[in-house]
Amino acid sequence: LGWFCDPIWIGDYPRVMRDSLGDRLPTFTKEEQMDLLGSSDFLGLNHYSTLLASAPTERPTYGGYWADINVNFSNLKSWKQNAMGWSIVPDGCREMLKWIDKRYNHPLIYMTENGSSEPEPDLESAIQDYGRRDYFEGYIRACREAIRENVNLKGYFAWSLMDNFEWQFGYEQRFGICYVDFETMERTPKLTAKFYRETIRANG
Repeated sequence: LGWFCDPIWIGDYPRVMRDSLGDRLPTFTKEEQMDLLGSSDFLGLNHYSTLLASAPTERPTYGGYWADINVNFSNLKSWKQNAMGWSIVPDGCREMLKWIDKRYNHPLIYMTENGSSEPEPDLESAIQDYGRRDYFEGYIRACREAIRENVNLKGYFAWSLMDNFEWQFGYEQRFGICYVDFETMERTPKLTAKFYRETIRANG
């Protein structure tokens, strides 16, 4: 997150990136730093999951992005996972929002994406998407808790309204709160759509 946000809210890349990447990172002139600082109207956060991070015991034998990160990622066995294999950890969402608020001096935040893919081989299973409903309930509650701790979160966007083409997964992964029959294009609201409607009606 700091890779993209630090230059805009702080004026430079994180120190850990500077120390690790050296002259592979571009440098900013004072004029460029002034142009960058405060240049965003809000911080848009796409958030889906949480991982534990720890120091690796050995240096990577490969190069590139993941080698530069030089961190081991893991999950707790107690964390539930969705169809993507992503852990469902609402507390991680709350803590991320609090971290952003502290690091970037209380910025205006919008949750621009948040959602879950669930195993839905057919319409019957899709419209009873209890896993997704529980996911949204947990993450929306976490957002509410962050707001109560004075995080300036002003908006939340569920991903997504309808099942769609999901990058390298194509049409196999379904994130929609409405089921799409890709042969007929017929849309059917899932259980989560009804839950989300009532949540919006109650303002969270």
